Amino acid sequence: MKTRRREIEGISLSFLDVISCGFGALILLLVLTRVFEPVIFEDTIENLHGYLADLQRDLFDLRGETKDIRRDMLRKEDKQVEKQERLSRLNAELSALEAKYENTRDKTKINNLIEGRLARAKQSLTDEMKVLLAEYQRSADENKIGGIPVDSEYVIFIIDTSGSMFTYAWPLVVQKVSETLAVYPRLKGIQVMNDMGEYMFSQYANAWIPDTQGRRRAITDRLKTWQPFSNSSPVEGITKAIRTFYRPGRKISLFVFGDEFTGRSVQQVITNVDRINLEDATGNRLVRIHAIGFPVMFAGPPEFQTTGIKFAMLMRILCERNGGTFVGLNDFRINY
Repeated sequence: MKTRRREIEGISLSFLDVISCGFGALILLLVLTRVFEPVIFEDTIENLHGYLADLQRDLFDLRGETKDIRRDMLRKEDKQVEKQERLSRLNAELSALEAKYENTRDKTKINNLIEGRLARAKQSLTDEMKVLLAEYQRSADENKIGGIPVDSEYVIFIIDTSGSMFTYAWPLVVQKVSETLAVYPRLKGIQVMNDMGEYMFSQYANAWIPDTQGRRRAITDRLKTWQPFSNSSPVEGITKAIRTFYRPGRKISLFVFGDEFTGRSVQQVITNVDRINLEDATGNRLVRIHAIGFPVMFAGPPEFQTTGIKFAMLMRILCERNGGTFVGLNDFRINY
């Protein structure tokens, strides 16, 4: 009897355990179901496809922009290489020009030095040499350098300061003034005026500039930026120079620098100069007139060349009639 009761109790406990476990499992399922909601995978996949398509479009756009940028970079690199090559060529040409300039300048310095020494030697004859040469008759060309007589004691520059001269020929003008002074190593006086008769240095108006190395440097330095008004006609400067500075016994040379004559009559200028620059008993004029022509006008069209031709005609006649020399340059720029 006792044995049966024990079997019933064992069966009852096992049944209760099973029921309890099942109930606990249901509770766990409910809990899990509340925490994790169901996921709709179809919508998520469609969103991923759209996002992937957007990324592919962005990728294609970036690749296109990259190609454009790379193409621009290559083009700029090619241009930079061309510029570097051109810069190298220009540097080589500059070096060649500088070497040529130095060579030419050295030759010019040597020539000027030799000419200066010769001129100083002529001006510093000893008494014994003067006695020996008393009966010597000089040839007409002995006191000439480049065809221009250099026995004058006073020199006056009359320079056309018009826009055409200052813009195109001015460096050469400065050089020619310096070269002209170099062949006169010792003068009693210098003067610089423009073609209108305006003085370069107002403190020396109506007076001679002393001939010193400092004054010569001051003349060339001032000339580099000197540009008073000009009407491109030298008659005013020539007549003023003769009336102001001529005195009996003075050997004066006028050097006229210009590129054109804008006056109406060449003959009228010649007549006016003849009236002022009179001849002495031996047929010599009061002052010599030399001229240097700068061919600025001949670099332009034919209609602008007329005034240049008129200047050449005028100065050639004036120089011939007044004991001087006309020099027509073949270029208005400095050739190194």
